[in-house]
Amino acid sequence: MRNLLRRSFSGIVYILIFISAILFSKESYIILITLFGFLCIWEFSKIAQLKSYAAYLFFPLILFLLIKRQNSFATIGILIINLLSSILLIYQLFAKKEIKFTDDRSKLGLTIRYVIFSMCFLVMLPFYEDSFHPYLMISILSLIWVNDSFAFLVGKNFGKNKLFPSVSPKKTIEGLLGGLVFAIITGFIISKYNTDFTTLNWLIIAVIVSLIGTVGDLVESKFKRQANIKDSGNIMPGHGGILDRLDSLLFAAPFVYLYINYII
Repeated sequence: MRNLLRRSFSGIVYILIFISAILFSKESYIILITLFGFLCIWEFSKIAQLKSYAAYLFFPLILFLLIKRQNSFATIGILIINLLSSILLIYQLFAKKEIKFTDDRSKLGLTIRYVIFSMCFLVMLPFYEDSFHPYLMISILSLIWVNDSFAFLVGKNFGKNKLFPSVSPKKTIEGLLGGLVFAIITGFIISKYNTDFTTLNWLIIAVIVSLIGTVGDLVESKFKRQANIKDSGNIMPGHGGILDRLDSLLFAAPFVYLYINYII
């Protein structure tokens, strides 16, 4: 009971800070996600046992470049690298291949592709058509939170078939489907209030967020399992680290960015 209360309290504080930063200004949102980014780099560096501090320099430089040159060739190039790296991680996950990073150079490269590039596109998600759309970001966060919550609830009460027991023993196929269904329902509801996109586009975004977000959770779990640790950190009581809390959103961010900026 005490653990549930601690988990609930830290989760509520996290949500309030996130939403407040989004609604206050674009600058507060950028500052918050940048802070989260540094924490994620720190946590992933521990997982990968990366000793170099170069990642902390690369992150603000790449973020500054992308913010100043949105929709440039540089943005497209980094997005392609990010997506290809994510697809490779998905392949390694489902093929049950070890994700190898043996020296500091390969560890730094993985940190840049997996954490830094994805975090940069998370920062850029609400910047659509050269303006800041706070409710676009809140809508995407709502899809993530609904998916995660109902995947847990449906899986806990009705789950019988394990989704990926070698990586995440508690996740079930029923939980995956439950999260997907409720994310789609939420996407439909959002489309009635948020007119940034059509109803069909919101439904597609909901599917991307649900499925890719779930895979992102599994990928991070695979990293932790290889490193033989339970959580990426302990900054959030009952939840683990910031990377544990952001893994789904972080992995889905470049895919959603691709869809809303280059496909719609």
